[in-house]
Amino acid sequence: MFKDLPPITKNIIIINIVVYVVSNFWFSVLNNPLLYNSLSAFYPFSPFFRSWQLITHMFMHAPFGNGTGIMHILFNMMTLWSFSFLERLLGGKRFLILYFLSGLGAYFLFNAWEFIQVQQITSQLESYGFNVSNFLAEGKGTMRGTKISIDQQNILVEKLKDIVASPMLGASGAIFGVVAAFATIFPDEKLIIMFIPYPIKAKYLLIGTMVISVFLGVMGNVGGIAHFAHVGGALVGFLLAKMWKNHLNRFNQQ
Repeated sequence: MFKDLPPITKNIIIINIVVYVVSNFWFSVLNNPLLYNSLSAFYPFSPFFRSWQLITHMFMHAPFGNGTGIMHILFNMMTLWSFSFLERLLGGKRFLILYFLSGLGAYFLFNAWEFIQVQQITSQLESYGFNVSNFLAEGKGTMRGTKISIDQQNILVEKLKDIVASPMLGASGAIFGVVAAFATIFPDEKLIIMFIPYPIKAKYLLIGTMVISVFLGVMGNVGGIAHFAHVGGALVGFLLAKMWKNHLNRFNQQ
């Protein structure tokens, strides 16, 4: 079954599995979180951000035995495998563009929302006289005011820490782009998904998923899931598929 996968999809899955094994069962034995700290994607204005994280975060998944654990990578890779025929339809080069641009779209939309949150937190903290720039640069800041205002500042600082120090990781954004491309090219194709016992047209499934993701994203990263990353990946996948849809016959003749 695995040998019948088209090459780009197969290599993406292999790289994800290798990175997962190395980061969880080699570096964890050495008690060294280097890969997770270096390859997951931090907020772009975080002191922990590195440029290569824009790509490498797509190959990192929840640590084994932590949170969603191994189910994170299993679900993502099974979904990618299920839609691998899109590589044959679009061609390897376009599928690669679809995958990685969707992953980048996921990162940028998620962090655009995080930026809005940071600006709101910064405005509130500065109204108390708290130096946010100094805090981000040095990891510390002085709180002044009444006990109530200091308590409020502590809450805001913890929210700021959560954004700056919590990385985004996983292939979900890229895979949402692939799924959105499928739903755009084959909107009336019926799909069966877990926990729903009857088939749903791809276009309705995509719309419903995006509405729920936006709602959950506004409510916060419930369960540690970057919902706006899913929206960003799907948006890129939709736009690319709309651009390519009328040229599929020409793609297949090349």
